[in-house]
Amino acid sequence: MAYDENLAERIRECMAAESGVSERLMFGGLAFLLRGNMCLAVSRQGGILVRVDPAAADELVAAAKAEVAVMGGRPMRGWLRVAPEDLRTKRRLASWVRRGVDYARSLPAK
Repeated sequence: MAYDENLAERIRECMAAESGVSERLMFGGLAFLLRGNMCLAVSRQGGILVRVDPAAADELVAAAKAEVAVMGGRPMRGWLRVAPEDLRTKRRLASWVRRGVDYARSLPAK
């Protein structure tokens, strides 16, 4: 399954005001990078992967429709998988995009 092009376009709209954004095909999905740091990706499995502060991940999972992302059978610290159902509205999508962008912005540029 290819990634959701419509969802990718909605993310582009959310990130339009950001400078230093780039895109890269990765793992069968489309990754969005801010100053070289990956902040989120449209997943080929549906929904998005969002990079968050690892210290806040458990709290976000408990409060939202998200789960810790798993790759190769291993949980990925600081990455959350958000299902398409939680991305239907512009407001919900923008909230997740903002989380990923804010964390990527906190990292040194690559």
